[in-house]
Amino acid sequence: MTLDVAYLRGSMAAVFSILKHTGCPENVIFHFLVSDRDAELSALIYSTFPFLRFKVYHFDEALVKSRISASVRLALEHPLNYARSYLADILEPCVKRVIYLDSDLIVVDDIVKLWGTRLGSHAIGAPEYCHANLTKYFTASFWNNEGFAKIFDGKRPCYFNTGVMVMDLVKWREQNYRATIEEWMESQKETRIYELGSLPPFLLVFAGDVEPIDHRWNQHGLGGDNLEGRCRSLHPGPVSLLHWSGKGKPWIRLDARKPCPVDNLWAPYDLLLPAASSYSS
Repeated sequence: MTLDVAYLRGSMAAVFSILKHTGCPENVIFHFLVSDRDAELSALIYSTFPFLRFKVYHFDEALVKSRISASVRLALEHPLNYARSYLADILEPCVKRVIYLDSDLIVVDDIVKLWGTRLGSHAIGAPEYCHANLTKYFTASFWNNEGFAKIFDGKRPCYFNTGVMVMDLVKWREQNYRATIEEWMESQKETRIYELGSLPPFLLVFAGDVEPIDHRWNQHGLGGDNLEGRCRSLHPGPVSLLHWSGKGKPWIRLDARKPCPVDNLWAPYDLLLPAASSYSS
């Protein structure tokens, strides 16, 4: 996970939810990537979870800052959003597999079940959504360029959300996927081929080459779209992870006394206030 001041409340809730629902919390190790106030955030994690097994790594924003292009939402331009592409370089070589998680989610099942995902020949695993219209994630300039569009030739590309991924770092390092993602970001600087932050480069590299994971592990979109963040309800079916991707974040809506119904599922994991009932007055 990444840690920063703006999303710290969400990160704390996510960690708490994982510990609460796993059978052996002592077996869960957290790797936190931080770009600012490293010591302060590390001390805060330790004081909140004194028995947590974790390590904080500094992420140098200069690695990616010059490659970031404007997005539909300013928050998506934060360099930490791109840190997931550098996990294999920053973490020790002995770390061979990780689960990457965004900060705006809670886990309501044992994370060990997700950890046990078999990736086969794939470097990443994630819930896929093949009914989604992949074309909308790229501009006309992309689709009208034969050199760009042929990247999907011979594949069955499906949309997936990069906020929940099981990652084989050995395969990632072997194939140097970080460099491939950076190449697409450089192409974006020359010709605007997408509008949506760090997600499209992952789709360009991995769509059609992802180990599919049960949808229960990313009930995403609970924050609405990237512009208005309107309320959304849960999708039908079992749920192991709830994800407030989109503009609306549960802690902001709860503080404003304008929560969506699903935000009340996040509230019990909020460590800033003593109880969910604090939101009701």
